[in-house]
Amino acid sequence: MAKHAVLAGGSGFLGQALAVALVRRDYTVTILTRTPRAASGGIEYLEWDGATAGEWARSLEGAAAVVNLTGRSVNCIHSPENRREILASRLNSVRVLNEAISRCAQPPLALVQAGSLAIYGDAGDRVCDEQAPHARDFSADVCEQWEAAFASGRTPQTRRVLLRVGLALGRGGGALQPLAKLARCFLGGTVGHGRQYLSWLHVADLNEMFIQAMERPEIMGAYNATGPAPVTNAEFMRELRHAVGRPWSPPAPEWAVRFGAHWIMRTDADLALTGRRCVPRRFLEQGFQFRHAELAAALHDLLSRS
Repeated sequence: MAKHAVLAGGSGFLGQALAVALVRRDYTVTILTRTPRAASGGIEYLEWDGATAGEWARSLEGAAAVVNLTGRSVNCIHSPENRREILASRLNSVRVLNEAISRCAQPPLALVQAGSLAIYGDAGDRVCDEQAPHARDFSADVCEQWEAAFASGRTPQTRRVLLRVGLALGRGGGALQPLAKLARCFLGGTVGHGRQYLSWLHVADLNEMFIQAMERPEIMGAYNATGPAPVTNAEFMRELRHAVGRPWSPPAPEWAVRFGAHWIMRTDADLALTGRRCVPRRFLEQGFQFRHAELAAALHDLLSRS
């Protein structure tokens, strides 16, 4: 009998990629989403708003795992209203899933929560494993409240894993395609001073991390879900230009990044100007094998066929 997985908030880039990977592993998949559509290819879609109980809760009964990917995008201007929505969307989804699991006659075996490396803040050159100190800024505070809400669930039959997810590179969504488009237009230069670190990973490796978190009973608690070789922004943009056949692009000074982010892209410039150098210590200690550990090879794999 096929195992069943539920992906809450799984209609985005990461959820769709994970759903396809799970179907290939003979799972049936239910995606909980605000915009459900007809089932296809072993994936069904149920309506949920990320905050209130509903018919979707029945899909949790007997599930092999629930993966929570819900959360308002941080790719926006961090106005007071947007900050409230960013926090509320994360806390509400964790709360309602905890409540639904507590009422299950046959609770899911595992609950895997997608978190963020932003908990470590703008860490400069410091290498951050799972024990690194947390920052004191808006994003880190959101992460701390988010993780505390997740840990507060009282569902002892359901193993809990939290993955602090890095910059996932893949086709069909996420950050890579717009960055590659800019690079092809000779706009793929170093951003700001270029020394900020990007903790990246190939989406295929991220899918495997999620699946191992779902399936391996010894995996519990918080893990950095990122690749083993973070790079600076300058290194990342150089490899990206090479991958798309552009030898040079003018750098983007900080003032231009801040102006363009706020007035053109309507987002927070610090998403591009800050970074962190994170490593997946716990996954490596437990024998995780990366398929795409080097950036140049990962970019070639993703962009040579795009």
